[in-house]
Amino acid sequence: MLRGFTTVTFFAEDLDAARAWYTTVFRAEPYFVREGAYLEWRAGDYQHEFGVLNARFAPHPHGSQPAGAIIYWAVDDVEGAYRRLLDLGATEHGKPTERGPGYVTASVLDPFGNILGVMANQHYQDVYDRTRAVGRP
Repeated sequence: MLRGFTTVTFFAEDLDAARAWYTTVFRAEPYFVREGAYLEWRAGDYQHEFGVLNARFAPHPHGSQPAGAIIYWAVDDVEGAYRRLLDLGATEHGKPTERGPGYVTASVLDPFGNILGVMANQHYQDVYDRTRAVGRP
């Protein structure tokens, strides 16, 4: 049975630049580092793991087009998070768009070619509120 996401892994050819950029995005240094190979942060309400692996270890060569799934991070203010990522050097991928009542998404390309999504998601908020109400972290 699938129980939820553990670690999201992106790729970057310049790990030092990725470290600097994502340290700014998450407002924290990575908690786990394998010099020249891998960086990992814990972020968000449930301390989800976000890793950046040196692109030389990618299972397929990277072209100029972004590849892979879009992982959406829950945020309170999609427009604000989207603008902040653009201000930090990301480029537009998908402008903020309402997908239905309580669901707004946006996405950017990070400076390393990965798609990074942000989302206001009513289901996420409902689950979060319920777990907080019963005293779970």
